[in-house]
Amino acid sequence: MNPSLKGQIALVTGADSGIGRGVAQELAKAGAKVVINYAHNHDAADDTVKDIIADGGEAFAIQADVSHEDEVKAMFAQILDKYETIDILVNNAGLQKDSKFVDMTLEDWNTVININLTGQFLCSREAAKEFIRRGVVEERSRAAGKIICMSSVHEVIPWAGHVNYAASKGGISMFMKSIAQELAPHKIRVVGIGPGAIQTPINKSAWETPEALDKLLTLIPYNRIGKPADIGQLAAWLASDQADYITGTTIFMDGGMTLYPGFADNG
Repeated sequence: MNPSLKGQIALVTGADSGIGRGVAQELAKAGAKVVINYAHNHDAADDTVKDIIADGGEAFAIQADVSHEDEVKAMFAQILDKYETIDILVNNAGLQKDSKFVDMTLEDWNTVININLTGQFLCSREAAKEFIRRGVVEERSRAAGKIICMSSVHEVIPWAGHVNYAASKGGISMFMKSIAQELAPHKIRVVGIGPGAIQTPINKSAWETPEALDKLLTLIPYNRIGKPADIGQLAAWLASDQADYITGTTIFMDGGMTLYPGFADNG
């Protein structure tokens, strides 16, 4: 399958590294013009843009903290000024601030919830307004718009020591389903992706040494760590008309991590 996103405008939040970068690259390969959102690292975002352009695609970068409403609105205004509309939103921006529950500060709780969950709310709201305003344009897509919410296996797997992160991902699951229900009559599709262990800077300590990787692989029945391109290829397909009948569900891409491998030998 070769999903076509030719001529469509896509925004990927947190696209300067990791999964976001992989998603942006794959959307561009499928023909989308990609907006690279970043919060702080301009050089990394610029590298993503350059890589996409060198590969024959089109991209440009916009700085915005997705947890700040004014910055999100300004970002969408800039996109609409340049391209007049938007077709695809990938809510990818996220972070971890880990600690034991009893030691977790309110600031660390709020920071993770504000970026991981509130950021998806703010960006999805602005995208949905434009999708509804424009409606379906058949030569662009069978849908009026597509929203992809990047979640995690930890929307279903509890994670001690990471309660703010796990709570944000559990919230994304119900957020995604609820807006999918509300927006479906407008021909707007909303889907989630639940990555497992993906080789990115956010979890480098879990895979950078052979010992750490071996320990991680005990949680992955398929016995390999994922790559950002794996998630990117799924996102490109989900954003295409080939997935037009999919909305309101999370697709887990985790090598079987959600199969609870600890029970493989009767627990």
